Amino acid sequence: MADGERLDIHNSKIPLVCQSCEARHRGVCGVLNTEQLIFLSERTSKIDYKNKDEMISYNQDNSHYGNILSGVVKLTKLMVDGRQQIVGLQFAPDFLGRPFKAKSTLFAEAATDVRICSFPRSVLEHLIKESPALEHRLHEQTLDELDEARDWLLALGRKDAYEKVASFLLLIASNLDPEHSGPSNNYSFKLPLKRFDIADFLGIRTETVSRQIHKLKKSGIIDLASNQEIVILNTSALQEASAS
Repeated sequence: MADGERLDIHNSKIPLVCQSCEARHRGVCGVLNTEQLIFLSERTSKIDYKNKDEMISYNQDNSHYGNILSGVVKLTKLMVDGRQQIVGLQFAPDFLGRPFKAKSTLFAEAATDVRICSFPRSVLEHLIKESPALEHRLHEQTLDELDEARDWLLALGRKDAYEKVASFLLLIASNLDPEHSGPSNNYSFKLPLKRFDIADFLGIRTETVSRQIHKLKKSGIIDLASNQEIVILNTSALQEASAS
């Protein structure tokens, strides 16, 4: 096999644990060849976190990284006065951790039950030396996160409360159930954040979040299966409501 050549997903040489893994196909592992996947799989461990578990603390040594296999991770930034601000969310198959930096700059907390595929920093550094495509993919993800941060700056600075809540629901829907992208496919998902956390993320009041959710329901765009479970009735209308 030529150097860097990838084998088909069903080829038995690819580690079984990697064959059905989302990070293997859509995450950073998608650029690795068979030998590199074997090297990585032999040095990884699956770690499960419960909702609200701290996964990474501020200023922690970046000794390990991971691919998110399932669940939602909440990223928060510590302010000078001790308060915390939610600055981002991560979903499968996002890369968890801050590459190319010795210490973490954020807190990472499990917003739901989370499972990750964890591996030592030395393993990542070894693979980066072997695979320029991996370093490129990591830079690509960093730039994607920068684009998302800029989009949220726009949302927080220019959108009204109704548009902010619609944007948030669209973000969650597109990451938790990316298969449903049609204009009127009904599907549901459970919100990974409580409403006070959504308010914190969007820079509005908790009661405003509830009011805008009910406004979207009254408009026929969403329905509520429960207080935390959202049913999308019209994806196109939700996108329009978000002013995207």
